[in-house]
Amino acid sequence: MNKPFEFYKLQIEIHSAELERIKRKLAVSSTIRLVVFLLACFGLYFFFGNAKIVIAIIIGTIAAFIYLVSKHSGLQNERDLKMALIAQNEIELEVLNRAFHHLPSGEKYKNPLHFYSQDIDLFGRGSIFQYLNRTALESGSDFLANLFTENEFDSIPIKQQAITELSEMPNWRQHFSAIASLVKTEVSATDVNEWLKNYKTFVPKWIKPVSLVFTIISVGLIVLNYLDLVSGYTVAGWFILGLTISGIYLKKVNNLSSHTSKIQSTFEQFHKLILEIENGNFSSPILSEKRNSVIESTTKASAILKEFTRYLDVLGQGDIMIFGTIINGFTLRNLRQCYNIEKWIETHKESVPVWFEVITFFDAYNSLGNFAFNHPNYVYPKITVDVPVLKVKGAGHPLLKESTMVRNDFQINSEEFFIVTGANMAGKSTFLRTVSLQIVMGNMGLPICAEKAEYNPIKLITSMRTTDSLTDDESYFFSELKRLKFIVEKIKTDRYFIILDEILKGTNSTDKAIGSRKFVEKLVASNSTGIIATHDLSLCAAAEELPEVKNYFFDARIENDELFFDYTFKPGICQNMNASFLLKKMEIVD
Repeated sequence: MNKPFEFYKLQIEIHSAELERIKRKLAVSSTIRLVVFLLACFGLYFFFGNAKIVIAIIIGTIAAFIYLVSKHSGLQNERDLKMALIAQNEIELEVLNRAFHHLPSGEKYKNPLHFYSQDIDLFGRGSIFQYLNRTALESGSDFLANLFTENEFDSIPIKQQAITELSEMPNWRQHFSAIASLVKTEVSATDVNEWLKNYKTFVPKWIKPVSLVFTIISVGLIVLNYLDLVSGYTVAGWFILGLTISGIYLKKVNNLSSHTSKIQSTFEQFHKLILEIENGNFSSPILSEKRNSVIESTTKASAILKEFTRYLDVLGQGDIMIFGTIINGFTLRNLRQCYNIEKWIETHKESVPVWFEVITFFDAYNSLGNFAFNHPNYVYPKITVDVPVLKVKGAGHPLLKESTMVRNDFQINSEEFFIVTGANMAGKSTFLRTVSLQIVMGNMGLPICAEKAEYNPIKLITSMRTTDSLTDDESYFFSELKRLKFIVEKIKTDRYFIILDEILKGTNSTDKAIGSRKFVEKLVASNSTGIIATHDLSLCAAAEELPEVKNYFFDARIENDELFFDYTFKPGICQNMNASFLLKKMEIVD
């Protein structure tokens, strides 16, 4: 049984049924609001001559509508959440069938100067990032891209624990990601943090007690007027006084309201995300530490964020047509809410970046847990300090279909170099990228496409896709030399696994053979480890003189005027090349 496939199909069925139930509730809610409106219209028409009853109907209708709109909004949020969950599971079914090229590609993270990201299809269309990434927040996507490129291998077993735990929580992961996908941000989390940090207060401290007293007096005057004990002029005068006090700060209130309206949705959703984290039951050290950072000694971060969203919501309601003006004139509500917002900012502005960072972390790590869940047959490399840097049984590339994938066994020891030869299209480049991804994903704590793996952690550096630069007036050959110089400088200060594909391609064959041999000798002398793929069979002679160098190849054979590949990694030197055959086969030459 394909556990991920069956899980996603079941989730679609469950959420689709719940979505239909919510849609029926929304239809009923809309009908009730229409009935209330019609009853109010009928009441106003029937009691038009009785001012007291008319006022009572208006107040009652407003209260009823506020309640009904709130309930309706809640149902709409539930509907949107279910739709997001359904979409998530549909995407996962597509990805399991290797249909993922419509997902965000991470093109913006490409960096030709990075240690390896340009060479191993890390970002861009058809990349491992596009295949694995399920982040809903831009900050989460940035964090995930950084995990792929940081080239560090600290605390791998602890990372593996965290990813394993999240992989075993598919419902929690999906619910968190669905909520995150509903975040509609006009302002980035970084900009929000900057705004909070630099915010200048304007509301006087006396406004809170004054607004409370003002509200009590207003209610008293309205009641007394209703009982014909106070004239309407007195009530109107008091109302004008309230508008005057509010008017003094109107420009600053409107400015604050404008800013907070842009971040309100962000805080509402982030409150829900923090609540999910707080309610999560995590046992792995990394996840537990992140969860504990949003649970303060007295009040949870979710409660603090909810309080802030409530202040923002009330301030936003103060602009609701004439009703907002009436309420504000009698209660000074806008000034009181501005005071509450400013007090909240002053108290919690230092904590907000920490909470946002935790949300970003879980958004990114959910993608890693999702990847592990989708590949239950992948293995977490056993971390060792033994001689083999990589000892893998059944290694494969994670973007190839498992049903047609040819797996290979290999072991490369520390301070050992493989020279890999082979015909065109025989599998050399795929093998280099497979090994590269085993190192990158192993360092991230991810399971790798293999049956069994032992790994002595190491950093990665590659040179496989050097390009010329017209902008810098730089030839292909010079670009490659700069890349090789970069590698030489880096291995002086740290331990790297080096992967090279056809070095010194930009010069003639004789010069290339001499230069390549000298470069291999330099790498071996530096006690480095790695793999070099080449078509230059003369380079294989290095194995005869340097015990650290081993020859391997990918074979191709021609049978009955057809070309066959077995994509199998074998010891030795390739004897069958296919360029001439392909030129004739495709009728390019005679």
